[in-house]
Amino acid sequence: MVTASTSLLFTGPKTLAFQRPGGFIHADSRRSIATATSRVTPRKSNSSLSFFASATAAAPQAPVDTEERKESEKFIEEMVVLPTNESSEKLLCIRHTCAHVMAMAVQKLFPNSKVTIGPWIDNGFYYDFDMEPLTDRDLKRIKKEMDRIIKRNLPLLKEEVSREEARNRISAINEPYKLEILESIKQDSITIYHIGDEWWDLCAGPHVDSTGHINANAVELESVAGAYWRGDESRQMLQRIYGTAWETEEQLKAYLKFKEEAKRRDHRRLGQDLDLFSIQEDAGGGLVFWHPKGAIVRHIIEDSWKKIHLHHGYELLYTPHVAKADLWRVSGHLDFYKENMYDQMNIEDELYQLRPMNCPYHILVYKHKLHSYRDFPIRVAELGTVYRYELSGSLHGLFRVRGFTQDDAHIFCLDDQIKDEIRGVLDLTQEILLQFGFRKYEINLSTRPEKFVGSDEIWEKATIALRDALDDKGWDYQVDEGGGAFYGPKIDLKIEDALGRKWQCSTVQVDFNLPQRFDITYIDSDAEKRRPILIHRAILGSLERFFGVLIEHYAGDFPLWISPIQARLLPVTDSEVNYCKKLVSDLKSAGIRAELSHGERLPKLVRNAEKQKIPLMAVVGPKEVESQTVTVRSRYSGELGTMTVDEFITRVRSAVERKTCW
Repeated sequence: MVTASTSLLFTGPKTLAFQRPGGFIHADSRRSIATATSRVTPRKSNSSLSFFASATAAAPQAPVDTEERKESEKFIEEMVVLPTNESSEKLLCIRHTCAHVMAMAVQKLFPNSKVTIGPWIDNGFYYDFDMEPLTDRDLKRIKKEMDRIIKRNLPLLKEEVSREEARNRISAINEPYKLEILESIKQDSITIYHIGDEWWDLCAGPHVDSTGHINANAVELESVAGAYWRGDESRQMLQRIYGTAWETEEQLKAYLKFKEEAKRRDHRRLGQDLDLFSIQEDAGGGLVFWHPKGAIVRHIIEDSWKKIHLHHGYELLYTPHVAKADLWRVSGHLDFYKENMYDQMNIEDELYQLRPMNCPYHILVYKHKLHSYRDFPIRVAELGTVYRYELSGSLHGLFRVRGFTQDDAHIFCLDDQIKDEIRGVLDLTQEILLQFGFRKYEINLSTRPEKFVGSDEIWEKATIALRDALDDKGWDYQVDEGGGAFYGPKIDLKIEDALGRKWQCSTVQVDFNLPQRFDITYIDSDAEKRRPILIHRAILGSLERFFGVLIEHYAGDFPLWISPIQARLLPVTDSEVNYCKKLVSDLKSAGIRAELSHGERLPKLVRNAEKQKIPLMAVVGPKEVESQTVTVRSRYSGELGTMTVDEFITRVRSAVERKTCW
């Protein structure tokens, strides 16, 4: 686990320094807020502060969003660190055995059901069955039967049999899916686990010693979903039952609270509530429509990304969304990635393909002219939209889509430049992620697999370079021996959000394959042709997925600098509307994203601004019009008093420039 050294604010279950609902305030910015606020003296005789206070008090629903934020903040502060399958072998065994107990219960209640697979997963377990669709009432019956099996304290018994014996036993009970699973097992000796003498399954373990080692009060069945056998949509649709299991009842309660908070932050719900994006079924599943507010956030992300990359010596590219099919044949995608690509298009008797990746395009740009060793390193970057086929059942909001924009970059360099370039990517990654509030990372270094391209020497050199860059950075990391791609070693980085969930975003990969496939070269100091090293890297991953993570991290309560609307003008009566319109124009001219809301009573205007998570509300009454001022309230800091418009603009711009809350 890596924590950025600057502005450490969240270190697990407790907060350090200051935390605002849905995000964080730097310790130094908290002081600046307090100082700035102390300089603003409410002018009782000529402000609408009293209007604002009375409006809030008069609105019985106004505190709803505030209370929700307080509950969220309290949850994060008191968040229990739950064990994982990796940290607790006991928990892993409990979950695995629960899958078997559930399958036994299902087949007792539904004798005609057929079993398939039932693994443990991050928060519990699941099992797939070939059977009629299940209802919530069925789940309750299954759970009661599981409780009875657990209470009987039946032993889990391991048995090893020959492949032929396993086949005979499976055939005898007519379990066709188990026969198919048996054929995929390579070992001659087959392991079976029995629950007492009543039920058994092909399984390698591990399990608890007996069902009595499971706390029935720490197990819950969560949901039912459809799943194709082997993930193949041409095969049978199965019933997948998901469950969660923990060591204690207290852990289950903590997990259920976590689920409730995660549901409140669900980017699909917030995306609709805040009018950020939509998936239009008339256009097709997995295709994202960015609404004006979401598009503004995307524009801010893209603009910041481009400026930082230009500052770090990258050159920006824009490349086509389609290319001749032959390009993807040369790159190897048609051989190794075809199932994720869309059908080809025939254009004037030539086949074209929507791009699933950007790499071949960047290589073609490199090949457009000759290169000398003096040209290196060459860094190119593109916010490139790609298209990948996903089954409709696997689509999930912004997290799993069919068209998305990658923050893709490629570095062409010499062998002895790999370490410095990788270190530069790590520094750039930290710089970009920090500004969005992500300070904790999990990092994995994946090394050479059994099958690979390139020489042993270059693999060793590249792996050492990646390892040295991580060591120089001072980041802790895990080594995944043999987990690299066939074309080169890689570093993967997961960010941790406000709920402690980890999301795969950033990756750095050294590639020995594509330079060879495309025969890219440069002229070395001896006037000989040599092949450069290619480094793939992405920091945000895809804009769609990163935006989804960002929404859930902040619960839609974005920091001021990326909030789609930074300030909302609220007139006390219609008499102040014209003055507010002028203020909105002035604020927009100053680069502040502002809007006017009127036509309702002030309490409702305040309530609507809270629900829409607007960072700043500027209330305007008759006295503000007379004195050419505004009375300001911040979602982060409460009432800030009355100030001149110029002062308001200055303070907003300062907070945005520092990327802090106000």
